[in-house]
Amino acid sequence: MAAEIVNPRSDSNTDNSTDSATDEPFDPAFALHRGGKMAVQATVPIRDKDDLSLAYTPGVAKVCSAIAENPELVHDYTWKSQVVAVVTDGTAVLGLGDIGPEASLPVMEGKAILFKQFGGVDAVPIALATTDADEIVETVVRLAPSFGGVNLEDISAPRCFEIERKLKERLDIPVFHDDQHGTAVVTLAALRNAAKLSGRTLGDLRGVISGAGAAGVAIAKFLLEAGLGDVAVADRKGVVSRDREDLTDVKRELAELTNRAGISGPLETALVGADVFIGVSGGTVPESAVASMAPGAFVFAMANPDPEVHPDIAHKYAAVVATGRSDYPNQINNVLAFPGIFAGALQVRASRITEGMKIAAANALADVVGDELAADYVIPSPFDERVAPAVTAAVAAAARAEGVARR
Repeated sequence: MAAEIVNPRSDSNTDNSTDSATDEPFDPAFALHRGGKMAVQATVPIRDKDDLSLAYTPGVAKVCSAIAENPELVHDYTWKSQVVAVVTDGTAVLGLGDIGPEASLPVMEGKAILFKQFGGVDAVPIALATTDADEIVETVVRLAPSFGGVNLEDISAPRCFEIERKLKERLDIPVFHDDQHGTAVVTLAALRNAAKLSGRTLGDLRGVISGAGAAGVAIAKFLLEAGLGDVAVADRKGVVSRDREDLTDVKRELAELTNRAGISGPLETALVGADVFIGVSGGTVPESAVASMAPGAFVFAMANPDPEVHPDIAHKYAAVVATGRSDYPNQINNVLAFPGIFAGALQVRASRITEGMKIAAANALADVVGDELAADYVIPSPFDERVAPAVTAAVAAAARAEGVARR
């Protein structure tokens, strides 16, 4: 059983109180994090010697021997099929950037408790003291026997693409980089509903994405896979296009897939007449560029804490506005996706997470809104209790349909 964590500052909550360890003014964020946000807790009692002999030696030997003879039994007699490794190297942490593995731990703990709260999935934060892609891959491969899935988190681009690809090639459990795919799933769900609200389909829309990092690349590919008419992606130097000679391998591949309209130049040029803006980059988009978009456009400005387009400005020109913030309607929040996606994959012991499973998750998430669809409600709240069960069921069904389920 987890020990009680006592907050040494709980005897005072006045504005003049200080942290005895740092002499800094009392801050509720530090109070909540004191001692960490999670603990390991037993699921079986050990009350006497009989319980002990079953949970540990000699009883445990029977289970170990059975698993040695039939390795598949590990899913039935250990926690493997119910637990995810949340792996980071601390190089791209929540808008803070490269802050290192120790400083990333509060975020990884937070991710783990979101898995549990919103998906019923146990997760273990693992912060690695290396930024070498091959070392990360080798480390995770060696840890994999203990886990049913791997959630890659806050690893900077372009290494995140290589790490995910290599792990998928070597492991037979789901590997999912949430910064890429979780963001893409929730974005697609919101965009589907925005299009439905306006009487259009995805194929009718031309989008522009600001940001060619992990999220921007994944969103572009995923939206095209789902049927978006066209999308252009812009980085700091402008639209990613075939005529640019400064592209990385990842961006060169992106140029081949996107920008069918052949646009070149700055982001503002691409926004002229565009139906959708998706921001995953930070920075600020001029109001004049937003005004140049097509009538009835959608603006998804998801940078935190400052959206690329302030909602007050976006509402002047756009039919639907979404952000990454919880204090505005239509929050594009990854917690709507990753708990249910992993819960569904683990439920059927999927060997991997497919594009079909991700599209099923997005469709299920969009369907939760149902008849309540409105301009300020194209995506449900993370606290809507219908979300995780709907995504879980859809992902499990898609895994079975695509032949990657093992039960």
